[in-house]
Amino acid sequence: METIQAILLAIIQGLTEFLPISSSAHLILLSELAGWEDQGLVFDVALHFGTLLAVIFYFRDDLLNMFCPSNFKSIDSLIHSQLGIISVATIPVVLFGGLFNQLIEENLRSPMVIAIATAFFGLLLFLADSRKNNKKNVAAVNLSIGFLIGLSQVFALIPGTSRSGVTITAGLLLGLSREEAAKFSFLLAIPVIFAASAFELYQLSQIEVLVFDYLDLFLGTLVSFVVAFFTIKWFLKMVQKIGMLPFFIYRLILGALIIFISSYY
Repeated sequence: METIQAILLAIIQGLTEFLPISSSAHLILLSELAGWEDQGLVFDVALHFGTLLAVIFYFRDDLLNMFCPSNFKSIDSLIHSQLGIISVATIPVVLFGGLFNQLIEENLRSPMVIAIATAFFGLLLFLADSRKNNKKNVAAVNLSIGFLIGLSQVFALIPGTSRSGVTITAGLLLGLSREEAAKFSFLLAIPVIFAASAFELYQLSQIEVLVFDYLDLFLGTLVSFVVAFFTIKWFLKMVQKIGMLPFFIYRLILGALIIFISSYY
């Protein structure tokens, strides 16, 4: 792998893990344009590790508060705490991902599926945001809202959907503010990225001979960490001002590009 490839893939991972624009769509577009081969599972783990470190570091104070003693006084207080809500919300995607991952990999990774999912779920994001603007009351994340947002993550198993995009969409539809929907989406990414990384590490353990470049892994982890950290910071600061329309337009253009390039390259 060339150094420029490692850096560009890390930048894409850092941006698309948290912006509602679909990592799958960008990776297939870049691969088609550059003619790059798959970067390998080891490098994927490094990129996920970088984004995981970024979201943990950014929300370190929230994470520390989740483990305060008052949350562990009883089962009820634990379940209804932020830690409990996030844990419950993570169950559906882990369960469905474990059961249907291979089926999805074999049948839903075509450019057409990714392009359609990119555009369609972008439209849903825009409609949810438009509907949210007409509401005066703002909801707070509770156990039921958290579970429903977590349930929506199942759709993110379809390449092109965008995990952050579909969870922010669900949050907006359930009455959360843009900032609160984004924040919960990012916190929810922690166990999801951890689970995905653990699954990838398990797959690596089944490979007898691993070939990788330490420099590529270091660059990938570092760049994805830095880009992801500043992406989270920027998005949470700007989301109330810019709304979801720019991301919807971007996703429409991206979907059209994928169809065009996959048809003619």
